[in-house]
Amino acid sequence: MGLAELTQLKILVVDDNQDVLRATHTLLTGKGYAVVTATNVSEALRQIVSQHFDVLVTDLHMPEPGDGFAVVTAMRHTQPDALTVVVSGFPDLQEAMAAILLQADEILTKPWNSKKLAELIQKHTDGVRQPAARMRDSVATILERDSALTISRWLERVEQEQELTAIRLTAEERTCYLPEMMRSIVARLRELRDLDPHAKPSPAAVAHGELRFQQGYSAPMLVRESRILQVCVFETIQRNLPVVDFSLVLPDVMLIADEVDAQLTQTMDSFLKMKVQ
Repeated sequence: MGLAELTQLKILVVDDNQDVLRATHTLLTGKGYAVVTATNVSEALRQIVSQHFDVLVTDLHMPEPGDGFAVVTAMRHTQPDALTVVVSGFPDLQEAMAAILLQADEILTKPWNSKKLAELIQKHTDGVRQPAARMRDSVATILERDSALTISRWLERVEQEQELTAIRLTAEERTCYLPEMMRSIVARLRELRDLDPHAKPSPAAVAHGELRFQQGYSAPMLVRESRILQVCVFETIQRNLPVVDFSLVLPDVMLIADEVDAQLTQTMDSFLKMKVQ
């Protein structure tokens, strides 16, 4: 296989260790591959949603145990035909193997053998690896699985909004309420499937309204954030159309919109109460 063919392959390497990143980048670029690196989960997710990759090589622990799971899951369900290689520093990989058997294609133990990695990638380029089997998933399963990716996309959109970025907050301060919001949407899809005008009380939505008031938000800014969330949730569903169970897509979309609106209503009520105090 010639160098021109090898350069067509793009590889994403994710590791919080700069020395490992540099060594891997040198190894792979030396073999003619196009290599993109990321030092954390957020960077990796942004790369996955914005570029096409043929191969993912990711550390499993960055720095917390299991950080790599979010990266593997995002790649598997956004770009299911990419070769996914997980690197772990633990000698006993039985637990890791069981946890990601259906997600990762290969597992390498640190210090990993560069020849082995090159062989895995070569196998992929030769077409030995079979495309991942695609099962039909419910919208709830997709949103639960891709929650981190959805939140990353939301933050990316919010950071492009001049009105919202006028309030200087860290990424954590902006997104701290979103994991609970995503869990509420998933729970609504699985448990309470009626369009009920009487929304289930949400302490998280109330706390969100109070926090945003303290941070200096306006009511229109809360509405804008909520609309961006709906867009990002629907984008997540759209990215997974090849594997989604279409039998419930339409009612699920209606339930998602209803749940997001219900949460926004409670957030606004809480926000306005703070304003009149």
